[in-house]
Amino acid sequence: MSQQTYIVSGMTCQHCVQNVQKRLSDVAGVQNVRVQLMPPRAVVEGDVALSALAQALSDSQFKIEPMNA
Repeated sequence: MSQQTYIVSGMTCQHCVQNVQKRLSDVAGVQNVRVQLMPPRAVVEGDVALSALAQALSDSQFKIEPMNA
């Protein structure tokens, strides 16, 4: 199982954090997710592609991208 840290844009409050955490947790292959507002990050544990995580957020104002982008 791998662990990746991503930048999540579009979060403005704790409700946003909870929304992103729920959406990412529902992605197949995700074992654990920790989302924080400042700095806006998501630490995702599991075997999952960035494209699947981005798809989970595609109908929201949130965007996810790799740390080194």
